[in-house]
Amino acid sequence: RLAPWLPVLPSTPGSAGLWGDAPLLSAGFGRSKEATAPAPVGQPAQGGFLKAVCEALQLGQAVVISPSLSGMYSLPFLFQHSQLVQAYVPVAPICTEKFPASQYASVKTPTLIVYGDQDTQLGEISLNNLKNLPNHKVLLLKGAGHACYLDKPEEWHLGLLDFLKSLE
Repeated sequence: RLAPWLPVLPSTPGSAGLWGDAPLLSAGFGRSKEATAPAPVGQPAQGGFLKAVCEALQLGQAVVISPSLSGMYSLPFLFQHSQLVQAYVPVAPICTEKFPASQYASVKTPTLIVYGDQDTQLGEISLNNLKNLPNHKVLLLKGAGHACYLDKPEEWHLGLLDFLKSLE
């Protein structure tokens, strides 16, 4: 299994104090192999799962960065509890096709849609669904595959930092 994705944000002038992170790993992966996932892989989990995590960690409004598999958790959370999401950063997530365009259109949360132009699995598919979110920007990482934040870390970090600064 792949190692967990951890946010690694650049230390640049003006970035101090912009974020604190609380990375989560899907149940059944990494050191949580004995945990039972709230839904089968590829099926949307209940939005209450991440809501309970946010409440337990006392996060308040959070910026949700959601690569790949985590879409099965983040999308239901966004649709059911958008008041808890300050901003949403989907990185070619799964399950985007499980929701109608009208459901996306109802969410006003600032969103940065990220994908690599070499992602033949989910890049364009997820973009075509996520672009129905009315308050979105797109960060296309040229020459990057599905794990575009690993393929183009500098572009990823700078694009994410610009987006986070725009929320202030």
